[in-house]
Amino acid sequence: MTRTVDYRQSDGIATITLNRPEQRNAINLRMCDEMTAVLEEFEADRQARAAVLTGAGQAFSAGADLKAFAAGEGPRIAGHKGGFGGFVRYPRTKPVIAAVNGHALAGGLELVLASDLAVASSQALLGVPEVTVGLLAGGGGAIHLPVDIGLKAAMRLLLTGRPVSADQALQLGLVNEVVAPDDVYATALELAGQIRDASPLGVAATLRVARAVAGGLSTEKAWRLNEEALSALFVSEDAAEGRLAFTEKRKPSWSGR
Repeated sequence: MTRTVDYRQSDGIATITLNRPEQRNAINLRMCDEMTAVLEEFEADRQARAAVLTGAGQAFSAGADLKAFAAGEGPRIAGHKGGFGGFVRYPRTKPVIAAVNGHALAGGLELVLASDLAVASSQALLGVPEVTVGLLAGGGGAIHLPVDIGLKAAMRLLLTGRPVSADQALQLGLVNEVVAPDDVYATALELAGQIRDASPLGVAATLRVARAVAGGLSTEKAWRLNEEALSALFVSEDAAEGRLAFTEKRKPSWSGR
């Protein structure tokens, strides 16, 4: 049986592919389960330093599979232990870059919002049309968007359900780059490579602090978390290696310790 979420890793970079192209990579319960299993594999893979998340076929993801919802899978999809898609609430310690190869709508955009970076095709549309079918962007859209792009811009997306173009998404800060369709994966892979070459301990600590702040951690607690992370990094083998490599003008050899 073909997997609905594919995982492969090469040269320290994982690729996670939503693999229901005939259904525009719409999310059903099986896909949620397989995504969580893939993320567990990604986290356990000591060679993998970053991942690229993309979709098979012409779409990134059309969001929830409404046929699966009608068949009774809705509550288990919405309440999945990994969050919507088995992804949006999974406690990742490694960065994921969304390679938005086509339209990312509803839950598809929520997968992008839960990623750490995003590269979009110039032909992609991004939006959360849930209100037009009597729902809300409950996979994180109504939570992330006001924080990520500001309340007024978020409300326009959330309350009208109208999508925006990739260029508009770039202006709003929903994505980091917009490129030609054929360049999406390669550009995301290049970003992943830059992360792979950085200190894995430094990347993990940075993710932890930045996500806590984005999640509403108070300034006082954020500084405390920042100081704790920095103190641990100062005495790590990787920090010593980083300083030595800089002095010797060579590429660091990270141990992750």
